[in-house]
This record gives sequence, C-alpha cells and structure tokens, in this order.
Amino acid sequence: MTLEDLFQIAPYSLNKAEKDAALKDILNDLTRRHYAACPEYARILDALKFDTAQNHDCADLPFLPVRLFKQFELRSVPKEEITKTLTSSGTSGQAVSKIFLNADNVRSQTKTLNEIISSFIGKQRLPLLLLDTEMIKKDRSMYSARGAGIIGFSIFGRNSTYALDAEMNIDVDKVAAFFDEHKNEPILMFGYTYMIWQFVVRALEEKNISFNAQNAVLFHIGGWKKLKDQAVDALEFNRRVQGRLGNVKVYNYYGMAEQLGSVFVECEHGHMHCSNYSDVIIRRSKDFSEAEIGEKGLMELLSVLPVSYPGHVLLTEDEGEILGVDDCPCGRKGKYFKIHGRIKSAELRGCSDTFERR
Repeated sequence: MTLEDLFQIAPYSLNKAEKDAALKDILNDLTRRHYAACPEYARILDALKFDTAQNHDCADLPFLPVRLFKQFELRSVPKEEITKTLTSSGTSGQAVSKIFLNADNVRSQTKTLNEIISSFIGKQRLPLLLLDTEMIKKDRSMYSARGAGIIGFSIFGRNSTYALDAEMNIDVDKVAAFFDEHKNEPILMFGYTYMIWQFVVRALEEKNISFNAQNAVLFHIGGWKKLKDQAVDALEFNRRVQGRLGNVKVYNYYGMAEQLGSVFVECEHGHMHCSNYSDVIIRRSKDFSEAEIGEKGLMELLSVLPVSYPGHVLLTEDEGEILGVDDCPCGRKGKYFKIHGRIKSAELRGCSDTFERR
C-alpha cells in the first residue's frame, strides 16, 4: 500500500492487522529513501548495523531522537527543491528544529490534515475564527509551527477573522461582529491552548464579557504546562471556554513540527487517536523496549508523510501510554492513547508556551 492508497479510504478505518501491514511497507520504503539521500541518517543506520534491504516490523525501525533536528540540518532532497523551512517553537535562547519541506511533502501534509479534520467536521468550509493575531503570517518562507498551524487550518474555513490584534489584545467588537454575522451557521474556531486561555478566556473574564455562539467547534493544540501549573485541566479549560464563547464543542489535538500534518485528535471520549497515517509506540526509558498497553513510557511517533527529511520515526520527549487498539467507544479504529506530559529533563517547548508579551 502507498500513501495515495491511504488517501482513498477513511482516516480511521484500518484495523490493527491492516494498518500494521500498510505502515510496514511505507515506512520501510521511507527508511531506504532517507538512507540513500541523507548522509547523516545513513551514518546513524550504519553505526547501528541496520539492514535496510529487509522489510522490518515498524517497532524494529530505528528511531531518531527529536532533538537531533535542533542540532543538525537533516534533509533528503537537494536544497533547490526546498520550498519551505519550518521551525519549531522554543523559548528565548533555545535552539529550534529546522524541518525542510519540498512541494510533495507540503502537499501530503495538507491532504492528510484535511482528511483527518474533515472526518470530525465534514467537508464543508465553515466561517473561521482564528484565536490568534494575523501578524503570525509575516514570513511564509521561514515559518514557525504556530504560523504553519494557522495557515494549515485556514483551508477548512471561509471569512477568516483574527480575534487578537498585534499586541495580543482581544478585539471584542470584531469577535462580536463575527458571531453576529454567522449566528445562524455552524462556526469553526482554531487556536493554541495557552494563548486561548490567557488572551481569550482570561481576558474576557477580566472584562466580564461573554459571547453566545450557538453552534461552534474549537480545535486547539499546544503545550499544557502553564495551564497545569495553574491547576487547569482539560475539563476546566473546556468549561471556561464554553462559559465565555457559548455552545462550543472542544477538540484538543496533539502534533509536532517535526511531523506536521499527521496529528492526533482527541475524540468525544477524551482519547487521543492515531489515524491511518500515523502510529505511536511506547518505549520503556530504561532500555527502549516496547511497553505494553497501559504501561507508561516515552512516546515514539511514526508518520508516513516525511519524504524530504528523515522524520518518519521519531522518539519524542513526551510520556504517554496506549489505552487500547480498535475498541474505543467512539468507533474509530487504531490505537488510542493518553499523554502524561514532558519528561522532567526536557526543554520547555510548544507553540503556545512561547509567547511573551513585550
């Protein structure tokens, strides 16, 4: 099976056996591609004495620590084919990852995100309220994960409106006009978790202002560290969002700059889901062996999308646990899991954790 074959079927339709077979073929092909085209990646595999001629099970493919993308410029296509360079977020003074994308990679990321999100909201384009500032779009060639998320999510919307001004203040009049204009339509909203909390929810609470959206869906992504420091969990976040914005169905999702597009969306039962385009393996930190269902460990993420850089099998700095496979009450096939947060020694990261008001 190829990536194009996957695009012909629903994104959560493959059971474990079907998906394992599909990913095994695609990921082994990607491993061979990057081995041939990326010298740094080839040296790593040679040092591991990894045989690329064989078709290995997904769990046996070599993973790269995600931090390598902060230290090296890894790409598997000539420089002249690079159309975008994506940078991860980082606090002041931290190194950032650089992810080199060619046209094929950008197209497949967009297509995959479209397939995943459309399975939750349908194919129609909805009025879109972006809970961010338009200033994030300034540089389209060297763009951040936050900017990429804004641009990527815009494909699902029409009449896109930014809720925040350049100083990160909520434009109450503009937001009110947006809700009034689309009061009889379903509405889509998108933003980064902490920024929604700090610059939308908390700002509206301080002003004692509420809106009354009748039929809205909010997708949000980003680090939860600052919210957890304030004792705000997902239930409290959702409750306070709905208290200020109205009848809003809230979907959290998880992703990373190094594998943009193959996101993991939280279902109606609070479980993060792997789509047909991605998978998760939990590794024991003591020896990196594969953990069992229900066992906490380091998260390894697999994605069929990275063709222009060797990011298809990555070991993250997040801890999680697999809750089950193919049997979530929501009906979606594939693994579903829970994220416990960053490992204690990891750098602070996350698109929404890094904004500082100046």
